[in-house]
Amino acid sequence: MELIVDRLSKRYGSKTALDSVSFEVGEGIHGLLGPNGAGKTTLMRLLTTLLSPSSGTASIGGHPLSDKKRIRESVGYLPQEFAFYPGMTVFEAMDYLALLSGLDNRAERKRKIGELLEQVNLAQHHKTKVKALSGGMKRRLGVAQAMVHEPKVLIVDEPTAGLDPEERIRFRKLLGRFAEGRIVLLSTHVVEDVESTCEQVTILKQGTLKFHGKVGELTKAAEGQVWSVELDKAQWERERERFVVLSAVADGPSMRVRFLAPDQPFPQAISVTPSIEDAYLYLMGKEGQLI
Repeated sequence: MELIVDRLSKRYGSKTALDSVSFEVGEGIHGLLGPNGAGKTTLMRLLTTLLSPSSGTASIGGHPLSDKKRIRESVGYLPQEFAFYPGMTVFEAMDYLALLSGLDNRAERKRKIGELLEQVNLAQHHKTKVKALSGGMKRRLGVAQAMVHEPKVLIVDEPTAGLDPEERIRFRKLLGRFAEGRIVLLSTHVVEDVESTCEQVTILKQGTLKFHGKVGELTKAAEGQVWSVELDKAQWERERERFVVLSAVADGPSMRVRFLAPDQPFPQAISVTPSIEDAYLYLMGKEGQLI
């Protein structure tokens, strides 16, 4: 199974939401990273055939996006905003969605739903009303419904938004289990989700491709651009607006600061190894230039 995106674009009048984006991914978890408005959701909706491209092409398992029936059979989708009928129980909601997905055999539906609810740790809540579920439970139920027709590609859009740290970790582990033998495309603006879950990452900024490759290679983009220095608080107040600041921690009367700069800005500043978040902020920010 392979997902190929070739110069894919989407325009709304004079506004370009996605501008000639190209990349290829195989099985495993692939991150799609970028701030709000980067074009991530537009790309997801194109790949699920909910939108039609303005130009360019894409294929999933050798089938072009124009073959909507095959694409929808191959893809499971968990959008950022989704809703279930609140008065239904967890099992009733899953049963209804399984019917819509073409699972007509009642016994087969019951078996499949039971397996999925067990995998997402909701089996004990099968009689619970959807409206009574927590945010994390609803996200897990969303993954279960996206997987009910056993897709080869699972696309999830900002799945950890609004979740507490414990639920976010649980959700990432869940996606890891589902990734075996299939493609999982995880769209997010949370760098930690990508760093701890994904093998590859594609970064978008304002609809354009900024990076595509292995997560570990991302740090190379910011090599020689990240500095650490200790400044007294008066100097920190004078200098803080000149740079893209990555972190600043008070240490008694001083501030320990990490920031982006193309050259050594202070004699005492030392060059440090970029983290993945540093590299991401470098690509998203002022490209390491003084501001």
